[in-house]
Amino acid sequence: MTYLPDTGYTPTTEDRESLDAWFARYDEASGKRDIERMADMAVFPLNLVSDDSAGDGRSAQWSREQFVATMTQVMGDGSQDITFESTRTPVFLSSSMAVVFTDSAMTMDGHTQQLRYADILLRRNGEWAFQTMIQGGWGDNL
Repeated sequence: MTYLPDTGYTPTTEDRESLDAWFARYDEASGKRDIERMADMAVFPLNLVSDDSAGDGRSAQWSREQFVATMTQVMGDGSQDITFESTRTPVFLSSSMAVVFTDSAMTMDGHTQQLRYADILLRRNGEWAFQTMIQGGWGDNL
């Protein structure tokens, strides 16, 4: 059982439903390799946090252009959609900030890869957007 920290904010049903709906749209864009749409769902500069092959923590800020170029290279231009089976655990800090932990199985071109990552999302003008991506193993590419 996962115990969430007491942040002092109890999310409403709408908070959770709107976040789940955002991730459904993001996963759909990711599955179709629609990198521009994915970028539309972010706040730039985008913060990235990872670790490198030497075991050192790394961070960077990317522009929209860097995000699009890197994600295009990482996701490729395969003809098949990418599928995701994800379990997400959001921790709401307020009605407009959430840290979301994700365990996911991503299948691309017949190969499945397990992913574990976290995102920090902000809600602005009623819409969620990711602002920070956190995942181990990408630091050499930052």
